[in-house]
Amino acid sequence: MQIVADENIPLLDAFFAGLGSIRRLPGRAIDRAAVADADILLVRSVTQVDRALLEGSPVRFVGTCTIGTDHLELGYFAEAGIQWSSAPGCNARGVVDYVLGSLLTLAEIEGVELPGRTYGVVGAGQVGGRLVSVLRGLGWNVLVCDPPRQKAEGGDFVSLEEIIRRCDVISVHTPLERGGDHPSWHLFDRQRLQNLRPGAWLINASRGAVVDNQALHDVLLARDDLQAVLDVWEGEPQVHVALAELCTLATPHIAGYSLDGRQRGTAQIYQALCAFLGQPASIELQDLLPRPWLAQVGLDAETDPAWALAMLCRGVYDPRRDDADFRRTLEGGTDSQRLAFDALRKHYPPRREIDALQVRLQGQGAHAQLLQQMVKALGATLL
Repeated sequence: MQIVADENIPLLDAFFAGLGSIRRLPGRAIDRAAVADADILLVRSVTQVDRALLEGSPVRFVGTCTIGTDHLELGYFAEAGIQWSSAPGCNARGVVDYVLGSLLTLAEIEGVELPGRTYGVVGAGQVGGRLVSVLRGLGWNVLVCDPPRQKAEGGDFVSLEEIIRRCDVISVHTPLERGGDHPSWHLFDRQRLQNLRPGAWLINASRGAVVDNQALHDVLLARDDLQAVLDVWEGEPQVHVALAELCTLATPHIAGYSLDGRQRGTAQIYQALCAFLGQPASIELQDLLPRPWLAQVGLDAETDPAWALAMLCRGVYDPRRDDADFRRTLEGGTDSQRLAFDALRKHYPPRREIDALQVRLQGQGAHAQLLQQMVKALGATLL
């Protein structure tokens, strides 16, 4: 069996070597010639997998080691009898950690207290739903906008206009949809961006085109009270450099790039492929993950909760390093910027997730209850 795979998929050999012969290629270089003899295609979000790529090929299974599917032409797959699988939720925890780190940075710059802000989460699927649970677990005020879930479930959801009107912080986690009942392309258009509350923070770690990048650039130029954090960009790997320079944090689509999340995505596609082939999945991710560098932390029960939150989150992941690495690549020409964008992703350093952390509270101090609540909300293990 011939497998063509994006060379940046982690643990390719560990999971798939026993299933066939693997041909590795850069994701953006996978073309019709590459899949001419392929039975299986394994990709990430940078490869557009559609009729133009696959028609006439022997490919019968496509796996994307990502949560999103906007790069897959699913209608064509159904027409051609091609089975497919994505990896929903695989990197959700990594994105939550990215948002937490971004909030800490924004609060530090502005000198504000995070518990006193009102948070709006747009899109409450695998990623947004987990973020809502963490923020509410911390005791913070959170409003949620998710029209598809509201239609299906009812419940305590609000409109996007209410999010924009009431929220000091807006974190975007919606898939990119250009049509249908709930299109999200340029969901944050010029008018909505202009209507953001004074001093609002906007974080986009979903898809670049959910926010109109040119409009955001213009609004940020006109309003120095706003702060923006962008991990995703319209037209990436090409980036709106002038917009990046106006962002408080700017990163190259790595919010979900935790080691655990990336390898979890590979494991989910491996399991789906085994099911497609009708054979048992004999390889377990837990046997392949390395030990975390920071496995356990001790906190005295007198510790200031705000200090503890920053220490626990940043001890595992701090997005300021990724921001600094990315900004250094924006000084060259267009071609070098595009290459650097992909290189930062390809050579991304190991990064773990907060919920792998163990925290031991010592003593019976005044903050013991708040610290216990915080640790549990973050998803870490309380010893």
